[in-house]
Amino acid sequence: MRRRTFLTGTGAMAALATLPRAALAQQVSQGIDLANKTVTVGAFTPITGPVPFYTILTHAAESCFKWANETNALNGWKINFVTYDDGYEPARSVAVTRRLVEENKIFALTAATGTAQSVAVIPYAKEVGLPMIGPIGGASALFAERLVFPLLPDYGWSAASNLDYALTGLNAGRVALLWENDELGRSAKRGFDLHLAGLKKEAVESIPFEVRNTDFTPHVRRLANAKADVVILFGSNANLAAALKAADRTGYQTKWMAPFFTADPTTRKLAGPLLDGVYFSSWLAPVGADDPDIKAYRDSVAKYFPSDPVGVFGLNGWSNGALFVRGFQMLLASGKPLTRANLVDVMETMTNATIGGARNVTFKAGDHRGARQEGIIQAAADGSFKLVREFRPFPSGVFDAKLS
Repeated sequence: MRRRTFLTGTGAMAALATLPRAALAQQVSQGIDLANKTVTVGAFTPITGPVPFYTILTHAAESCFKWANETNALNGWKINFVTYDDGYEPARSVAVTRRLVEENKIFALTAATGTAQSVAVIPYAKEVGLPMIGPIGGASALFAERLVFPLLPDYGWSAASNLDYALTGLNAGRVALLWENDELGRSAKRGFDLHLAGLKKEAVESIPFEVRNTDFTPHVRRLANAKADVVILFGSNANLAAALKAADRTGYQTKWMAPFFTADPTTRKLAGPLLDGVYFSSWLAPVGADDPDIKAYRDSVAKYFPSDPVGVFGLNGWSNGALFVRGFQMLLASGKPLTRANLVDVMETMTNATIGGARNVTFKAGDHRGARQEGIIQAAADGSFKLVREFRPFPSGVFDAKLS
């Protein structure tokens, strides 16, 4: 984030300084160390399991916190970030979150990785009053809870953006959806189906697959038989690469579209030149943009995790970490006691904020839709990703609908 936009905590510190020590203890939530001016947050991350490269997201968020500490973004306060492996298994995500709360005394769950994983944690978070800031996932359930502040859009909105471009930008006549059989894919399917219904059109195919699927040959044969001229895939980087390889093996030629997080060097490493020409909807500005917020991401990841690729995947993790940084800045500036409940209150006053690679981020009571626009980018043969359609609001019929 731009240094000039940083808020200060002078009012909060002055107010706290006048309170007796016993009163201070009642004015803060666990995870707040007033003596050392440290706030502890935590996350689950898939170090093991089917998508270990998703730890790039966690590394980027950690880079953001290190950057915030070194640049004094929080007016003398430091962020302590604790993470544990959940293997990308929702049940383990819940167990990890419980451990973070009970053992590490976290103030908030921040930049935790996974859609189904984050959804699974919601009941426990509600039980203990734990804010979930920047869960890295896009599901309808994440927008329905007051404790949850998703920066990512619902994947249903993103799927509708993909579909809109397929129909109006690529002039597709026969569109198919290939979707991961969990909350990520089901959210995408809801938005895709809703937008098609509003247009009085139908998909030529809608095919689910499991997250651990590595052979997409049967799926591709169905797509080929349906003569789909655009295929929209909502799944992991590995899923997209495997589908592209299956299409190449079987000689099936079509245009492919996918969600923003697959527009990344990680996918390029898995798919090679097969990624050339693939389109992606994206709520993030291009990683190479000449912008202080995005430059801070590039510089900090290069410094703290030099082996990680610099791409939209990492910018996603950084931006979700930056969402907590901004929220805690707002809490310090408010002068309110440093409690979880007050963090939630101030987060609901965030309006048209620049958060990492996201723009116009807004939260308000009853409406936790953070990112509210997407562009379309395309993979180029030189390894870059280029913006081919400017950012615009999500299709209104889908964005304004309840996707639950």
